[in-house]
Amino acid sequence: MVVGVIGTGLIGGSIAIDLKKNGFADKILGVEQNPLNAQVAKDLGIVDQVATLDECISESDIIIVAIPVSGAVKLIPQILDRVTEKQIVTDVCSTKGMIASVVKYHPNRKQFVLGHPMSGTEYSGPRAAMSGLFDGRAGIICDAEESDMRALATIQKMYDALNMRLIHLSSAQHDVHTAYVSHVSHVISYALALTVLEREKNDRHIFDLAAGGFASTARLAKSSPEMWVPIFMQNRDNVLAVMDTYIDKIQAFRRAIDEMDEAAITELIQGANRIKRIIR
Repeated sequence: MVVGVIGTGLIGGSIAIDLKKNGFADKILGVEQNPLNAQVAKDLGIVDQVATLDECISESDIIIVAIPVSGAVKLIPQILDRVTEKQIVTDVCSTKGMIASVVKYHPNRKQFVLGHPMSGTEYSGPRAAMSGLFDGRAGIICDAEESDMRALATIQKMYDALNMRLIHLSSAQHDVHTAYVSHVSHVISYALALTVLEREKNDRHIFDLAAGGFASTARLAKSSPEMWVPIFMQNRDNVLAVMDTYIDKIQAFRRAIDEMDEAAITELIQGANRIKRIIR
């Protein structure tokens, strides 16, 4: 099977590595706008061949769109315009609503599977790609009823080859859930980094004292704006709703600390401790 990966960065590159390693793909074609990244992907063996978009569309059995969602919204309908009935198209984007909307009435909609392999790091580019990135993580397929059974079964096998746990959601459910568990986490991390950087101008010891707690919380602030600005824009309403709830909780902590209300602080922390039942 020939798999074409459009975008050979962290996610696309890591998918390419394991689909070849685990025997799902016989050949990987990589499409990459950045000539340096294209060369790195080839040199590192992430792809077997650097291809043009035209070559990828004409030669691939499966086409995986692994570029920022702002570009994917425009590109996916164009790819669907050109595929044959035997080809399958999928994506890995972190928001689904707008993509689902633009492909809903496309004549080749059934050959497209809305996907989101939920994993990643704060790094980007083909040098960040790695084997095992998706092991044990959630592989989400959205609006499965809109896809052809053969296309759906093939993409499910692809997630199996990536050692992922398969989850089915609607596009709307996906965007609400990811706003809580992923998107707002990035907003919080960016805001914390900006806060500390602003304070650090006057206190050079802050980073000298930074330990594991700060590093783990601020880690996501290294993530690129090219990836995250489109996500925030496309999932705006859900992200804002979750941010409002987060701000309410911050204000509750602020009030309790300002009033030196130990009981209230204890209650807030104990309430938060219930997350242990979800995250171990």
